[in-house]
Amino acid sequence: MGSMMERALQSWAERVRREANVPVRLRWGADGASAVALGEAPTVEVRVRGAAAWPLLIEPGLDTLGQAYVEGLVDVDGRLSDIVEVAHGLAASAQPTTGLLGRIRRRFGHTRESDSEAIQYHYDVSNDFYRPWLGEGMVYSCAYFEQGDETLEQAQEKKIDHILRKIRLQPGQRLLDIGCGWGALVLRAAQRFGARCVGVTLSQNQFDLATERVRAAGLQDRVEIRLQDYRDVADGPFDRITSVGMFEHVGLDHLAAYFGRIRELLKPDGWAMNHGITSTDAHDGETRHGGGQFIHRYVFPRGELPHIGTVLRTLQEGGLEALDVENLRRHYQRTTQLWSEAFEAHAAQVRPLVDETRWRIWRIYLAGCAWAFEHDEVALYQVLCRPAGQSAQGLPWSRRWMYP
Repeated sequence: MGSMMERALQSWAERVRREANVPVRLRWGADGASAVALGEAPTVEVRVRGAAAWPLLIEPGLDTLGQAYVEGLVDVDGRLSDIVEVAHGLAASAQPTTGLLGRIRRRFGHTRESDSEAIQYHYDVSNDFYRPWLGEGMVYSCAYFEQGDETLEQAQEKKIDHILRKIRLQPGQRLLDIGCGWGALVLRAAQRFGARCVGVTLSQNQFDLATERVRAAGLQDRVEIRLQDYRDVADGPFDRITSVGMFEHVGLDHLAAYFGRIRELLKPDGWAMNHGITSTDAHDGETRHGGGQFIHRYVFPRGELPHIGTVLRTLQEGGLEALDVENLRRHYQRTTQLWSEAFEAHAAQVRPLVDETRWRIWRIYLAGCAWAFEHDEVALYQVLCRPAGQSAQGLPWSRRWMYP
């Protein structure tokens, strides 16, 4: 590194130490012989592997720092929680929060083809990649910690039961699960609640495993898994509809149509549940400091998160009435924390299944999600609804029916 670059780096490091005091040490050069600390008592060490990393580090956002890491331009040592904390500290030092207007809002073009490609990119890594850190239940959505001390498997089962109780699922009723994943909810709905279920997914891997799980459980007469877009479901109406961790892929401009399609597929006296991640920006903005840009680029192409206010407005525009709204943000913080810990614990098993870039993407993504839910950057809402314009006669007076 030339002397001019050295002086510029030292000047930048001094500013960061003075203004942010981020506990990180940068190393570069042969055997990491050159080093500079950006704060007192560094807990994280970043080893720069080439000149291409410097522009991403010196003007840091969560997107550029993430890019430097996942593309192998830097190596990072330290506890994963400290690494995420340091990344936010560096990003904040370069891009201070400026309120709602400081968040980026973008719209993506959504077609059936692009939606299908985005789903396949995220979910069709391999089932063996997901199983070690999701658990044998293969439930990839926010768990429900009724007491707070449940294992991940217990909390995921309680989440499914919480949803099925909320929608008052009865034996013999027809249930449509939009974005059914690997089939855990429809299996539980048929086994425990006696429902007749249809689950739809755009992921080939999810379809294959969910179909096999239905066959292994002997539930072919009560559960059908389809590789199908929810907009193409033509055999409604259904008594109950669930959508868990799917509407994040719909797009802000298509939410009213999405809820409208649910309304079309639902019986006049039917109930539906939408369970999904939301933005905490009242104007549907992305998470701060480039976090949203990182996720769009590497994790969820074309994903868009609405604020809960937008959810309720577009739900009404789609012809549905919200009956109950529950914020499970802290539950998703705990879920993503357990996923991240399991991902680290099963590194020897998971890492050989993907290339180094994808391994790094998922490692930092899961830990970053836990931080974001902890700090109210994003939230998770369950919205229970039914067709609008119905009489209130016969509705429960309290929420007691939801709890055993």
